[in-house]
Amino acid sequence: MYIVSLSYTASLERVDDALEAHRAFLTRQFDAGVFIMAGPKVPRDGGVIIAAGIERSRLDEILASDPFAQQKVARYEVTEFKATRMAPGMNLKVPE
Repeated sequence: MYIVSLSYTASLERVDDALEAHRAFLTRQFDAGVFIMAGPKVPRDGGVIIAAGIERSRLDEILASDPFAQQKVARYEVTEFKATRMAPGMNLKVPE
């Protein structure tokens, strides 16, 4: 499982110009079952994505295809972790 922390490297105006394409990218990854959670940071200086069930090298390829990466408006920090506990009611597939 991965926590992907995005930090904007450009003005919010440039980020907003890429936002529609970024949201379409997110939708494709949610539909593929790779992303399980995403949203903006508060204050709005980046965002967070939670990804699961994928190899790190493939995640890096996916992130490189994000319009935010292609338009160089964000940088990414990826932290891998092994989920060993979840709140009651959470139903996530966690690879062994």
